[in-house]
Order: sequence, then structure tokens, then C-alpha cells
Amino acid sequence: MKIKVLLALLFCSAIGFSQSVNDYKAVIIPLKYDFIKTDNQYRLATLTKSNLLKAGFEAFYTSEQVPAGYDRCEILYIDVKRDNAFLVTKLFVQFKDCYGKVIYTSETGKSREKDYEVAYKESLEGAFVSIIGLHYKYNGKTVSSTPSNVAQAAAPVAAVVASTPVEEKPVVNLSDPNLLYAQPTENGFQLIDKTPKVVMKLLKTSRADSFIAIKDGIQGSLNAKDNQWYFEYYQNDKLVSEKVSVKF
Repeated sequence: MKIKVLLALLFCSAIGFSQSVNDYKAVIIPLKYDFIKTDNQYRLATLTKSNLLKAGFEAFYTSEQVPAGYDRCEILYIDVKRDNAFLVTKLFVQFKDCYGKVIYTSETGKSREKDYEVAYKESLEGAFVSIIGLHYKYNGKTVSSTPSNVAQAAAPVAAVVASTPVEEKPVVNLSDPNLLYAQPTENGFQLIDKTPKVVMKLLKTSRADSFIAIKDGIQGSLNAKDNQWYFEYYQNDKLVSEKVSVKF
């Protein structure tokens, strides 16, 4: 009985702290989505931006400098997903917050065109019908730059239920001007700075304290040791180890 009551309270709290796209000032657009091979292939990044502007959003590519006055957690991060289907191209759109939590998922747009560029354009515009229907307008609300109270409230419950010890994580210095923030991706994380700009991409390995890391075209690894994260790679046959401040 106590468990049911606790779950009900957590559910009510989640509703109370739910957020909408109207709580966010702008949207960041990646140049490449997981189902395409190159930046802006089939003009998908360009089409995403034009549709966002049509829907009333302020939008920036990850390669653009975001104007001063934008906190990273006041911005949404858009992702376009492909739903595999036979003879039909299906795309849907997700808006995520600065912690990777999905704030909104669009309806699925569809196209039976065989030409990818035409099919992706039709499907994306179809997905944006539901987004335009939201009648977005920034409400001026201040979004917290720390995880929600729901997550904090749920943590002690999870700790009681879980019998496995929690791993000790590297120390995070929140005042570090070079602090990077980890956003979940399909295969790992992307690390962004305060602008926000993608600085490094991480791919999961079998170890929680080690990732395959790619930065400025250099592939190496991000490893946790001595309570810190280090980006390690070889340059001129010599191992280079760079300390990286990351908040997961």
C-alpha cells in the first residue's frame, strides 16, 4: 500500500513539473542526424530550420554562435528520427531539454516518394504540421539549469530499491568556465559548451568509465581516473592526455 501511495505522489509531482516548448527561448539544430551520412545531407538541416522559423521558433545551427543572454537550459535541442518502414519514408521530430529529456514528440510525417530528397522534405513537413499546431510562443518562464525536483525526489526511492552500490563519479567543478555538458545520443553522448556548441562526441564502450571520443577530427578515448576525466589520444606516436571537465 505504501508503495502505491509513493508512486502516486511521484506521478503527481511529475505532472506539476512538466514543461512545454513554450518554456524555451530557442532551438539548436544539429547539422547531421543519425540516419544520414553527411552534414545537411538532403538539405535536412536547412529544411528543419525553415520549418522551425515557420512555426515561430528562433533557431540556430550547432555551428552558429548563439547570441549572448541565452542559458543553455533555456534552449531546446531538436532531433529528427526516421521510423523504418517498407516503401514509406517516415520521420518524426523530438525536442529535448539540456539534460536530454524529451519535452515533445511530433506526429509522424510520411511520404511514398522514391527520391530521398523529395521524400524527406515531404515527411519532415508532415511532422511539422503537429508542431505548427502547438502555436509556439515563448512565455518568458525561467527554466532551471539544475535537474528537476522530480528527479531529485525520486533519487532516494531508487537508492532504497537498488541493491547495487553506486559507482563513484569524477568530481565536477561547476564554476569551471570550460565545463562541458553531456547530452545523451543514441550511442553515447555529445559534450557541449555554454554557447552551446558540440565540442566532443562520445560512443559507449563496455565500461561506464571509458568512452570512444572524437574531438576536432581526432579519435581517442575519454577515461575516468583519479576522480577526473581525461581525453587521451596519440599524436606523433606520443600519448597525449588532456583533462576535461564534464557534467553528465
